[in-house]
Amino acid sequence: MNQGTPRSDTHSAGEATAKPRSDSGARPATGMGAGSDAPPSRRNLGKAILLSLPLLLLTAMMLMGQGGLPKNSLYLIPLIVTFLFTNTLFFLMVYTGRTDRYRAVFFVTMAVGFVITFIANLLEARGSMALSAANVVKGETPFCHMVIPMTLIPAALTRTIIFPGRILGGFADVATMFGIWIGATLTLGRGFCSWGCFFGGLEDGFSRIRRKPLVRKIGEKWTYLPYAVLVAIVVIAALTLSPTYCEWLCPFKTVTEFAAVTSFKVLVQTVMFVSLFAGLVVVLPILTKRRTQCGLFCPMGAFQSFTNKVNAFDVRIDSEKCTDCTRCVNVCPTFSMDDASVSRGGTRISCTKCGKCVDECPKGAISFHVKGTPIRSSTGKARMLFLYPGFVFLAVFGGGMIQGALYRILLLATTGHMIK
Repeated sequence: MNQGTPRSDTHSAGEATAKPRSDSGARPATGMGAGSDAPPSRRNLGKAILLSLPLLLLTAMMLMGQGGLPKNSLYLIPLIVTFLFTNTLFFLMVYTGRTDRYRAVFFVTMAVGFVITFIANLLEARGSMALSAANVVKGETPFCHMVIPMTLIPAALTRTIIFPGRILGGFADVATMFGIWIGATLTLGRGFCSWGCFFGGLEDGFSRIRRKPLVRKIGEKWTYLPYAVLVAIVVIAALTLSPTYCEWLCPFKTVTEFAAVTSFKVLVQTVMFVSLFAGLVVVLPILTKRRTQCGLFCPMGAFQSFTNKVNAFDVRIDSEKCTDCTRCVNVCPTFSMDDASVSRGGTRISCTKCGKCVDECPKGAISFHVKGTPIRSSTGKARMLFLYPGFVFLAVFGGGMIQGALYRILLLATTGHMIK
């Protein structure tokens, strides 16, 4: 990649013409007007408030549920703080035109909240994070979305769900998680990985620790590794009728639940979980400023990439505004943009629609887009059409996790214990 060197853009007619460069115009406020190049200002305040009202009402109903406002301050304070936190971030996202900046704040907070809430719940219910044979037999293992690619073929061929969880009833049962996944797929495609996956927020957070990456170049061939992992675990799971990825390769076992170490085999599995978490979720994201677990390893992410084909939204590049600065390629956290995709005016199939390239483009050439519509047609409206379901999904998944974590922290502060 030669930064700043213009490329030729191949159009559908087969003619290669150089992209025109334009140095005029400020970055558009993509959240406000349809294609407006004016930066956000105070005159947008009223419109931003009106656009934020639907989420205000939805999150109020979601967080309170059917019971209304709780009277116990240990529950009421987390609810109010979560409500204000969620809606403030959405308002800022709308008002400033910045997507990734405020999405990331919620996404990372959700991931931390998930770890605190999940571990506290396990300790309260079992007294340990370790998963015993009795827990497996009773179906007390919450179904994880990472298992979905491995379950489809065995379920189709043998009518067997290869996961020790409940089909219906209980926390995170199989049917409920499949329903949520189908809804997320139709709404967001692989956007699920940046707007719903509570694991992804951990590596996203670590990737933002350094201002500049220490490792800038990762070979393109590594971006195909998740697809190889996907094929391998699907085939092995179908042959063995066991959740291979969960048993050997999931980095997030480190911060959720794991088998009690009772044999050398389980010890090896545990070492692999911890090593993969340290390397792919902590160290490499810090060094590269990229989501390396998501972009270079995760089979669920690879599987979700194909769902981008059936999703209504994508991210597109206006060739008349693009100056080939390659900034979008350099900042994409999931390696979803390269010279070839930019020349085609879009992203690779692995795009998670996080919005970072949209935020960082100095010419406002990149925007959220509704498939089947002209690229330069109402980019602001297209962004809002995506943000509503995207942020609602983020709030639905993350609101309870953040609220639960705040409750555990308050419980610790008032009683000296995080569990009852």
